[in-house]
Amino acid sequence: MPMPVLYCRDAFNPRRVDEHFAPEAREVRACGGAVALIDHDALLRGDAREAVAQVPAGLGRAWYRGWMIPSDRYAALAEALNRRGTELVVTPEQYRKSHELPGWYAMFAEVTPASVWRPTEPGGMVTAEDLAALAASLPSGAGIVKDYVKSRKHEWEQACFVPDLADAVGLTRIVRRFVELQEEFLAGGIVLRAFEAFSRLESVAAEVRVWWLDGEPRWLTPHPDSPFGRGLVPDLDHVRPAVRRLGCRFVTTDVALRTDGVWRVVEVGDGQVSDLHRSSSRAELAALLVGS
Repeated sequence: MPMPVLYCRDAFNPRRVDEHFAPEAREVRACGGAVALIDHDALLRGDAREAVAQVPAGLGRAWYRGWMIPSDRYAALAEALNRRGTELVVTPEQYRKSHELPGWYAMFAEVTPASVWRPTEPGGMVTAEDLAALAASLPSGAGIVKDYVKSRKHEWEQACFVPDLADAVGLTRIVRRFVELQEEFLAGGIVLRAFEAFSRLESVAAEVRVWWLDGEPRWLTPHPDSPFGRGLVPDLDHVRPAVRRLGCRFVTTDVALRTDGVWRVVEVGDGQVSDLHRSSSRAELAALLVGS
């Protein structure tokens, strides 16, 4: 039986799928899959019951595909859906493991840049002493600042790249700017990562998004920010064991080619909330979901 998919509804037309995901939802229906709607805004407000009011009762097991959801809100969504007879394929525990760096890092430590982190509330003050102590366990040199889920790479110099992790003043300035810009969307806490130099094509890192289902790489797409279409084929032999150790049903890994020719994992994510490159086939993803 085709697997149903839950999409975020359009904020201006509650009977339609959010326009960003509408082409994908059409392909799901074309594959014979059912589509139901959730209210993402209500979920973020903390009203999970209202968020699932449009989901038919007794839908059974289903995927979610839509905008990112904080892990605690995803757990609330799963509970509200269970009360209506729908079970998310990806459990809240699996979602948190693949969505937040502290959940997946141990399994990928050998294939991803060295990382450390500390819980931090949105808008929280981080002292220079705490950051220096955190950075001390990383290799010397440059680093990257992010939260448990995302970086601000488009504000590279002011809120992402740290030229020298040993420079406590510079590190503190960049971390505080990152926290300021993230505002209430700061996810989990502060992460510091060792910087690794990646090969670049026309000044853009050579990066590929790999879609894994049940521990197997099922689809390769360009990273959503890449100006390139298809072409790069990464070596995944050293990544596959880490994905399998993670043990999550539907995972994406963003892999980039380091300047020494080794493919490295830049980011791990839950496939339900991973975006697609503009050139990627919505039909391929729909077939992957509906037929799983």
